[in-house]
Amino acid sequence: MPDHPALTEATYYILLSLVQPRHGYGIMQRAESLSGGRVRLAAGTLYGALNTLCDKGWILQLPAPDDSRRKDYKLTELGLKVLKNEVARLRELADNGEKILREEA
Repeated sequence: MPDHPALTEATYYILLSLVQPRHGYGIMQRAESLSGGRVRLAAGTLYGALNTLCDKGWILQLPAPDDSRRKDYKLTELGLKVLKNEVARLRELADNGEKILREEA
């Protein structure tokens, strides 16, 4: 299993949003859409999280033209591994819950 703590829901949806490269506003929109509106990232929160994820090597900021303020990001191989591990962890949680509930029914 993973060698990192469980991801927060916001971090999970940020990483999931970056399976395809996106800019900050696109990440905010995608995370909100994927989470059914539960995850609404403010700009300050998002960019703080993006900086942390870059520092961990999970995502990468793509080069931007000199005249652009737009910042695009993509998932790294390590980030993809972290995301896949989290999906497996969540699947195990759900499977265990369903198993116990079936036994109790």
